[in-house]
Amino acid sequence: MDVCVIGGSRHFGRRLIGELRDSGAAVTVVNRGSAPAPPGVTHLLADRDDEAALTSALGGRRFDVVIDQVCYTPVQAAVAARVFAGRTRRYVLTSTVEVYAELGRPGGPPLPEGAVDPSAGSYDLELPWADAQFLEDHYGEGKRQAEALLVQEGPFGVATVRTAHVLGGDDFTGRLAHYVGRIEQGRPVVVHPEPQPASFVHEPEIARFLAWAAAAEFTGPVNAASQGALDVRELCAAIGRATGREPRLTGGPDADLSPFSFDRCYAMDTGRAARLGFGFSAVADWLPYVIKEATAR
Repeated sequence: MDVCVIGGSRHFGRRLIGELRDSGAAVTVVNRGSAPAPPGVTHLLADRDDEAALTSALGGRRFDVVIDQVCYTPVQAAVAARVFAGRTRRYVLTSTVEVYAELGRPGGPPLPEGAVDPSAGSYDLELPWADAQFLEDHYGEGKRQAEALLVQEGPFGVATVRTAHVLGGDDFTGRLAHYVGRIEQGRPVVVHPEPQPASFVHEPEIARFLAWAAAAEFTGPVNAASQGALDVRELCAAIGRATGREPRLTGGPDADLSPFSFDRCYAMDTGRAARLGFGFSAVADWLPYVIKEATAR
């Protein structure tokens, strides 16, 4: 298999590249060069937002599949649809649970892929996607619109992997560290009065899933999450057991809420992944290890 990975310079992206390379795939990594690519892969330097530069860097290369780790807007998706037309038969977009933002409800069921249908979604290329603050404030919407544009306009088969909150590894987001640090120091953790469950996935498992999806044939969205959603109280309790400290949970203004506290169900239904043949592990199997890893830093 000949695979192109766009991005992949940090967190589970680097592990994904290693998974693909070690499976025998020929891997080409395209990024701006902010970090060196792992050994054993082809590294092309290009800004994926610069259509001419990306086209030039790719030259005459063709791929069995493209895995896009850093597509956040419909504008970026439109560039990819044009540049990779005729270069690949399959495109895997790394998407996010955030496409379901505001769709869950307190006490509601896990969210299935059909809750957001990219084949019927709209997109607006004229919104200020180049503005960093706008993009940050509309992260989930940007991913929704990127999915919609690729599915509707991409001249190749498109699969969108909606990734749960990733824990473990070199997590640059600092979200788990927020909890570990506060609980170890005896500081309060601000949560909703009735926090709702969310889905999580282990860093090596999402890398394996993306590598598996690259070699599969399915199209459309698929949820990627370990089994067993947790609410923030359960997460804090697990950290408390690992650190030997009793978590101090408190209420507070929305601006102070901790990052995994949600007032609506944020869990995803992974039935489609199971039907396609991928079985996720249980959160309980790996969470204690991830917490110990975080406390050792």
